[in-house]
Amino acid sequence: MLISVIIPMYNSETTITSCINSVLNQTYVGEVEIIVVNDGSKDNSQAIVEGIIQDNKTKVLIELFNKINEGVSTARNIGIKMAKGDWIALLDSDDVWLPNKLERQIQVLTENPKIDFLGTNRNGEYFDNILWKKLNILTRISPKLLMVKFIFVVPTVIFRKKIISDVGYFDETQKYAEEGNYFIRIAQKYNCFLLNESLVITGDGKAHFGHSGLSGNLKEMEKGELKNLKDALRLKIINSIEYSCLVVFSILKYFRRIIIVKIR
Repeated sequence: MLISVIIPMYNSETTITSCINSVLNQTYVGEVEIIVVNDGSKDNSQAIVEGIIQDNKTKVLIELFNKINEGVSTARNIGIKMAKGDWIALLDSDDVWLPNKLERQIQVLTENPKIDFLGTNRNGEYFDNILWKKLNILTRISPKLLMVKFIFVVPTVIFRKKIISDVGYFDETQKYAEEGNYFIRIAQKYNCFLLNESLVITGDGKAHFGHSGLSGNLKEMEKGELKNLKDALRLKIINSIEYSCLVVFSILKYFRRIIIVKIR
């Protein structure tokens, strides 16, 4: 089973080495390829990755694709199109996997062949429940639940490549909450599950919002989430009443985040 790991990279000279090494140091013994898509970095990122490729003594193939800066969704889509594996795993250039991440996910996927998409937790978190939904070690996640809480985080997920031919790619016109949009569309048609174990460290363990980077712009994130709700209504994942309730809920979460950031 070949797993294709897609890493979009932009000005990541301080983090890309630890990111790639976290894949090279996985305990998973199957086939893995790494595709780094350099999204027009202006720092030393490209040279660092070229050095890693030159010095690579592992059986993992590392490819580097250089492109002009067009955004993370474009970079991810290019990587996915280049992928040769039957499974796609996503990773961001400032995040790292714990050593057993892939091994644990493949174990679960092998034991549960009906699963098409599997995410995990990050930064030591564990969820007992999300509102009315009790979570077990392995829980199916519906598209509606994804609109209540952003459960699936990009560096935790692995999914069948065949999904692409049906659902398509990341929306390259959306710069915030674009992964939520994509995962909701996948969950509408495929079996998406959460492995309630923390196997990834994102942003050096920092808080999930209110910091620099794409996730730091709360206002734009909220606009992205509201767009996702509108798309879900258009796709008939939710009805108009559910849409109105979710919009109110999203706005309340937005103001809560602002308060938390100010207190922090």
